[in-house]
Amino acid sequence: MRLKAIRTLSMIIIETFINETSRLTFSDKPTLLPTSLREMGPHTMEIITGLTPATIVAFTEGPAAAADGAVYFTDIVNNRIVRLPRPGAPIEVWRADSGRSNGLLFDLQGRLLACEGNEFGTGGRRRITRTDMQTGQIEVLTERFDGVQYNAPNDIAARSNGQIFFTDPCYGDRSTMQMSHESVYRIDLDGQVTRLITQPQIDRPNGIALSPDERTLYVVDSCPVLGKNRKIWAFDLAENGTVSHQRLVYDFGGGRGGDGMAVDQNGTLYIAAGIFAPRGPHESSEVSTGIYVVTPAGELRARIPVTEDVITNCTFGGDDLRTLYITAGKTLFQVRVETPGWVVHRQPSK
Repeated sequence: MRLKAIRTLSMIIIETFINETSRLTFSDKPTLLPTSLREMGPHTMEIITGLTPATIVAFTEGPAAAADGAVYFTDIVNNRIVRLPRPGAPIEVWRADSGRSNGLLFDLQGRLLACEGNEFGTGGRRRITRTDMQTGQIEVLTERFDGVQYNAPNDIAARSNGQIFFTDPCYGDRSTMQMSHESVYRIDLDGQVTRLITQPQIDRPNGIALSPDERTLYVVDSCPVLGKNRKIWAFDLAENGTVSHQRLVYDFGGGRGGDGMAVDQNGTLYIAAGIFAPRGPHESSEVSTGIYVVTPAGELRARIPVTEDVITNCTFGGDDLRTLYITAGKTLFQVRVETPGWVVHRQPSK
């Protein structure tokens, strides 16, 4: 089967604030070399390699699209949650001190769940919070397990019955870990927290999502260590929130594996994965940066190429849930897709 590439990707955020008084603007339009350079032969110009980032001015993650069309996403480096009120509008800093928030998600009632992490600097609160979007009140759902702090809550999923699932890896400074495992947890309606999945079932959990019927839990297992997993797992999910029947959906091999993911109304997975420039011997360039469209049976149906590292996550939004928003590097991208997405706070009428 020939892999279908979706190429109608566009940048809707092409700027990142450096401070309150200045901004750096980026263009998505190609820049042509001067005629004299374009006409030079391949043997007349030296190609100098070894380019690496000197610093990072923004690191976007965790997009979540509200029912009113606004898109919220995190900028972990600058410790903030940013809001795009509508396409084409200026972005706004919605929460200036986000506790190093990573993944975001709206629950069934439209409240914003946040994974406050522990990466890219100090100030990470290492907890799960829920914000009432009408009052602004922040509720801490969990901040410790077995008496110690979490590693760095990363991504989150919510069920219609009120159960919440989140991942807790450590991709940053591992000397800050207070526990000896990296796990997937469930928060019940009464606030009780249960560790669902851990080693040796998985190496390092990252993205997490539910199937539209909420009977399957998908987990990205992405460990940046040579020989470790870069896999997508599926688990049967019982009504009481227990998991069983672990099975492999997709394996990214030696490339950079998945990060965050989203699911459409047919149950197809949209997985943010890959990298242009490998960051060490633990990963290769065999997985190009993009969104990988994979069926629950593990068939790779399409790829949406993305032109920026590091790609992190995606979510569905727009009036018809056919706009896929993608976070990568400093940018929030958008692309139109054929099948509407599934998000718990905007389920189709039954």
